Amino acid sequence: MSPAAPRGRRTRERVARGASLVGQEYDVEVGPVAHGGHCVARHEGRVIFVRHALPGELVRVRVTEGEEGSSYLRADAVRIDRASVHRVQPPCPVAVPLGCGGCDFQHATLAHQRELKAAVLQEQLSRLAGLELEVTVQPVAGDLPVQDEGLRWRTRMQYERAADGGRGLRRHRSHDVVPIEDCPIAHPDAREPGQGSGAVTEVVAAAGQERAFEVAADGFWQVHPGAPRVLVETVLELLAPQPGESVLDLYAGVGLFAGFLAPRVAPGRVEVVEGDRTATSYAERNLAGTGARVHTDRVDRWLARRRRDDPDGHVDLVVLDPPRAGAKRAVVAPVAGLRPRAIAYVACDPAALARDVGTFAAEGFELAGLRAFDLFPMTHHVECVALLTKTDSDLR
Repeated sequence: MSPAAPRGRRTRERVARGASLVGQEYDVEVGPVAHGGHCVARHEGRVIFVRHALPGELVRVRVTEGEEGSSYLRADAVRIDRASVHRVQPPCPVAVPLGCGGCDFQHATLAHQRELKAAVLQEQLSRLAGLELEVTVQPVAGDLPVQDEGLRWRTRMQYERAADGGRGLRRHRSHDVVPIEDCPIAHPDAREPGQGSGAVTEVVAAAGQERAFEVAADGFWQVHPGAPRVLVETVLELLAPQPGESVLDLYAGVGLFAGFLAPRVAPGRVEVVEGDRTATSYAERNLAGTGARVHTDRVDRWLARRRRDDPDGHVDLVVLDPPRAGAKRAVVAPVAGLRPRAIAYVACDPAALARDVGTFAAEGFELAGLRAFDLFPMTHHVECVALLTKTDSDLR
C-alpha cells in the first residue's frame, strides 16, 4: 500500500491527456525487462510496459492504463503467440492478468527470473551510476525443501478482506481485492498483522554464532527465512571487521548487524541509529552486554548533529540498510565525510542503490564489490549488498 501524502501537501490530481485506451488490444514483440516487474514493448512508436510477458515473446496485450496522449501505456499480455523457452505455467491460479498483483514472474523459470533481476540491476547501475558490471543473482536456501521451487518462503503476509468475507490480495496498482484460498509463496507459519501482540523471538545462526533477537510482532524483519543469515555473513565478509575498529550501523532496526559486528570489533565502538522508537527499544535489549550504543533519531538528522559536534570525526566501518527509497544525498554525503575504511550498503531497490552508488562516487567512494540475492522469488524484488571503499583504497 502506498504511504499517505504528507500532511499539508495536496495530492496532485491526474490530468487526462485524451480518450482512454484502457481495453484496447495490440499485437507486439516484447523487448527487455524493466525495473518494476514488467517488460518493454512498443506499438507505433509508443512504449508499453507489459506484465505477464517475457523478453522476445510475441503477444497480444490489453491496455490497463493510459490515454491517447500518454507518453507510455501499461498493459497485460492476454495471449501468447510465440512463447519464450523460459515460460512455465504459473503455480498460482490468480497470477494472471487482472489477478493478484503480489507476484511478477511466476510465468518464468526460477533461473530465468534471476537472470531478469540481474539484467535490471545491471541496467540501473549503468544508467544511474555509469558502471558496467556483470551481476549474478544467487538463490538463498530456506528452511523448507520446496524453497527450490521458489514457494512457501514468505514468513509475513498481509491479506485484505474480500467481498465474499474471505481473505484476498490486491490487484496490481489497484485497491481491488482478489479472493484467494492459498498463497503459494506464503510460509505455512506466516504471521499476519494483528496476529498476536508484543514481541516475537527470531534466532539467527550466522558466521559461527547464534543470537536471539526480539522484534515487535508487527515490526520489520526479513520475510525470507534464509535472509538474516546470508545478509549478516555477507556484510561480515565484505567489511572484514577487526578488533578495535569503530562501527556505525545506520537504519539498524532491532540491531541485527550490530549484534554480530560488536563481538568482532571488541573492544571497539559500535553505534546504532534507527528512527523507529519501538525498534530501538528492542535493539537496546538485543544488544545488551555488547557495549553498543543505541540512538533513536532520523539518520540524516543524527549525522548532521554528529558532524556539528565533531567535525573531524571518523569511523572505520559503516553499515547502511535504508528503506526502499535509499539513503539519498542527505545521508550519503555525511557518511562519506566520516572517511570509513569500508561501507556495506544493504539495498532492496536496484534504482535507489544505483543512484546512491553514483552519489558515493562523487564523494570519493567506489563500488568495490556487489552481491545480489533472490530473497523474493516470483516477484521482481532483489536484495543486494554493496561494498564501497575510498577510491584510493587498496581494499578490494
